[in-house]
Amino acid sequence: MNSGKKRYVQVGLGARSEMYSQALVETYADTCELVGLCDSNPGRLQDRQAWAAQRGRKVPAFSADQFDRMLVETRPDAVIVTTIDCYHDDYICRAMDAGCDVITEKPMTTDEMKCRRILETQKKTGRSCRVAFNYRYSPPRTQVKDLLLSGVIGRVLSVDFHWMLDTFHGADYFRRWHSYKKYSGGLMVHKATHHFDLVNWWLSTVPQTVFAVGQRCFYLPATAQAFGWSGAGARCLDCPDSERCAFHLDLRSLQGLKNLYLANEKYDGYIRDRCVFRSDIEIEDTVAATVTYQNGAQMSYSLNAFAAWEGYQVVFNGTLGRLEHKCEEQVYVSGDGTIPGALKTEGTWIKVFPLFAPAYEAKLWVAEGGHGGADPIMLADILNPDPGRDLYLRAADQRAGAYSILCGVAANRSMLSGRPVDIASLVADLQAPDYPQAKERSPSSVYSRPDRKTWLFS
Repeated sequence: MNSGKKRYVQVGLGARSEMYSQALVETYADTCELVGLCDSNPGRLQDRQAWAAQRGRKVPAFSADQFDRMLVETRPDAVIVTTIDCYHDDYICRAMDAGCDVITEKPMTTDEMKCRRILETQKKTGRSCRVAFNYRYSPPRTQVKDLLLSGVIGRVLSVDFHWMLDTFHGADYFRRWHSYKKYSGGLMVHKATHHFDLVNWWLSTVPQTVFAVGQRCFYLPATAQAFGWSGAGARCLDCPDSERCAFHLDLRSLQGLKNLYLANEKYDGYIRDRCVFRSDIEIEDTVAATVTYQNGAQMSYSLNAFAAWEGYQVVFNGTLGRLEHKCEEQVYVSGDGTIPGALKTEGTWIKVFPLFAPAYEAKLWVAEGGHGGADPIMLADILNPDPGRDLYLRAADQRAGAYSILCGVAANRSMLSGRPVDIASLVADLQAPDYPQAKERSPSSVYSRPDRKTWLFS
């Protein structure tokens, strides 16, 4: 009998998948139903099945090679993709070809070929492809969008955006599968896709060209030696420097990571705590980029993965003033049981500097939950949608997913070639997403003093 609930399956049961399972089985159980689980690791499959059973839900499990069978047997309306990044395109396209809508974690995929495959499949099938950009839903980031839409600083001409990953969260990317570009596309795709999407959405435009330089200059064997650590261990678990190294991660003491990874590595050999100073890491820890946009704006962007604090600073310079936003985030390691990216309001603010008028600090919008309160709001929008209630158009489709990753892909290409890369050379004829447009305010409408010097010094 049809229960009337929307049916979901999940593929990929790592740390990021847990919030979707919880939302389906508990928060939105009245309208949603989790009907299938799929993963390449049988231990994680068994654990998630047992977790669901404890909450009264019997959910069938399927191995990775049984994904298509799962779709046939469970008849889902939508597939949630939370696998390793490089496999997103395969599951997204197979799901859409089978008649299912898709919700995928960011990044949508890792290179332009896979991106084109997703775009072509979506166009062919007409299915919905939703990319989970939770950063759009964080109240302070939505507040920035609200201020820009109001026209308070006029038309944005330039952006300075600097993201800091600290030596807890930032270092963690160099332990995991993310440290190999073939899996993650590097931090300019895996992590910066968030940031590039935010700027696209904040400015209601899309990138045109990218020029980037980057290197790995901190997470090196030489750095370990400089601190007095040998960096000799392949992993933290049996490293001879475990008592002295500030980067040591003890999987045995963190119950969430122990259950999810250490207890299940016997099935697939995946090591969650590799040394961050090993020599075979492929990704950069320091990147700077210049991005131009179709509306004429430009951005200076940087990412550093070994900072003393976690968060970002972004500045918008417009025809009517300047908006500055700083956000410090809580220190965490993915899967350690803490709330990821929880907002620290004492280190977060938004300031507006109008031309020819006193500056002021905006009263901050805040909420509780992961990623600065974003995760619960995003999940509500995905699993209990009401398109008419979101004036900011935060829901992101395959076009937004494409433009965000193509900015990172172009940065990777530019770092190799030493030349700017045109986004259109990667994917041609890609339409811009649906973005709300800012109010038009001319300088003459807000400033009419004929003698600026008299006003400034009066």
